[in-house]
Amino acid sequence: MHSRAANNRLSNSAFESRVAVLMLAMFATMATVYVASRLWQDAESRTYLVKELNRRTGQNQSAVSVDDTLKIISCREQRKRLSALEMDLAAARKEGFVSRYLSENVTKPFKKRHLAVVGIITTFGRKQNRDAIRKAWMPTGVALRKLEDEKGIVVRFVIGRSANRGDILDRDIDSENRQTNDFIILDGQVEAPKELPKKIKSFFVHAVDNWDSEFYTKVNDDVYVNIDALGAALSTHLDKPRVYIGCMKSGEVFSESTNKWYEPDWWKFGDGKWYFRHASSDIYSISRALAQFISINRSILRTFAHDDISAGSWFIGLDVNHINEWKFCCASWTSGPGAVCAAV
Repeated sequence: MHSRAANNRLSNSAFESRVAVLMLAMFATMATVYVASRLWQDAESRTYLVKELNRRTGQNQSAVSVDDTLKIISCREQRKRLSALEMDLAAARKEGFVSRYLSENVTKPFKKRHLAVVGIITTFGRKQNRDAIRKAWMPTGVALRKLEDEKGIVVRFVIGRSANRGDILDRDIDSENRQTNDFIILDGQVEAPKELPKKIKSFFVHAVDNWDSEFYTKVNDDVYVNIDALGAALSTHLDKPRVYIGCMKSGEVFSESTNKWYEPDWWKFGDGKWYFRHASSDIYSISRALAQFISINRSILRTFAHDDISAGSWFIGLDVNHINEWKFCCASWTSGPGAVCAAV
């Protein structure tokens, strides 16, 4: 009896052990299936998210890599700098350091660039000279506009305002201009002999602000110009970006105050007392880049006693091609072909 009872107990114990092992195996299997299922779902979700992100960004890589982060930072810095530059440009434009043409040309309709803007420097009491020029070489009325449209050459008389603003001198010029419509009247410039160098600077500023041209030419009102020859001469230099064309010369610097050509700043020209090379005052031309330089730097470009010296000084330190053109020597009408001018 005892032996049978012992056998029954052993049999029950073994059965219970097998059941326990089986249950543990079932739980382990279920746990494995559950974990594998979750991992598979997570993997599918990650794959979907990566594909969707790539689809939206159009890239086969992470949306924000280290390189992308650096690029974003760089763009933000450039944006800050651009904003600062725009503020500086606005301030410079307000102070008159930027050419009005340069700052506004993006809003203007396209126009063909002129070949030259010619400013004839005149003054009060010189109407006879102006009339002689109108009869000799400067067209009037419709013919003046035709010269601009067909040959790209703009010609105007250039004059300032009387020190006694609105007096008979100003009124006479206004009346003449109403009849001829061929003046540049520099309202902010006083018309006086000592103001001539500043007047020349004001002319270039006004011209480059109002006309887009390859060249800007200054002429005295006692010079006769062959317009066709001028246009031909200038056209040969269109391939040069910075040119200063004229009858180049030098000369003595006079330090005696009683001399007609007295130079108050004579000491700046050294012990030799000779001016640097510059174009004769009768007629000279500068390219667009140089006229823009004058316009932008008008506030800091100084003048000397004479207008031709002043103009030459503005270019002496720049990378400028000084062209000594005999066709611009007007002392006497040159017999060679293509002569541009003659002084009278």
